[in-house]
Amino acid sequence: MNVQSYEGGCQCGAVRFAANADLSSTVTCNCSRCGRLGSILAFTPESEFTLKSGEDSLTEYLFNKHVIHHFFCKVCGIQPFSRASRPDGAKMVALNIRCLDGVDPDAFSPTKFDGRSR
Repeated sequence: MNVQSYEGGCQCGAVRFAANADLSSTVTCNCSRCGRLGSILAFTPESEFTLKSGEDSLTEYLFNKHVIHHFFCKVCGIQPFSRASRPDGAKMVALNIRCLDGVDPDAFSPTKFDGRSR
């Protein structure tokens, strides 16, 4: 594993966070939401994620089975992260690597997840 520290946030800067994450394994999803957003996701335990500012600027969207809490900025509409639990119950955060400072999303070859079929 190659865990590193990152900071990131939404476009307007209202939402800011810090996370320790391993970006060597990233995912894209073709579900009705992710396919439209174009997010590239990396996952980290919730204990490795800190929301630094903007909790009052976040709003939540739930769809399908209502198990993934998609958070986006009420000001600029960007979705920097989501929260959910793994099948084993461990709480995790899905980081949109497009929202990480200094990270080039074109440098990744994400695994494709077939969320459309689930």
